[in-house]
Amino acid sequence: MLAVGRKHESWVAEGIERYAKRLKKPFDLSWQLIVHSAREHDAARREESERLLARLGDDYVVLLDERGKAIDSPTLSRTLLRPLESSRNVTVIIGGAYGVDDHVHRRADFIWSLSPLVFPHQLVRLILAEQVYRAQEIAGGRSYHHPA
Repeated sequence: MLAVGRKHESWVAEGIERYAKRLKKPFDLSWQLIVHSAREHDAARREESERLLARLGDDYVVLLDERGKAIDSPTLSRTLLRPLESSRNVTVIIGGAYGVDDHVHRRADFIWSLSPLVFPHQLVRLILAEQVYRAQEIAGGRSYHHPA
């Protein structure tokens, strides 16, 4: 996970750790936090986007964006599993307050919307941790996920 922002707040760190302990390869969580830009608007978006892009190798990139595609948990599981099965790392990007620029959008392999609502970054991190765990359980055919 690659996110613009400060370290996890304690309640978020505890929640993330709860799910991270349950993960098994190839599903795992590691976080790289990119410092917010001191600039504003387009300048901040550009600077933060450059920092994000500098951290990516040939990873499969999932960009969180409220204008992205809304998917259910089984589809997320398949989306994450495909690159992992071919030994490709998956990086999920959470942009800064001003979002990311077109370079990051073009670099993304998949643009995902958690919701049309906007959530605080700390909460998004916790949701992502739970969804990665859920994806693992769905991929393994276990009963954590109860479809409607």
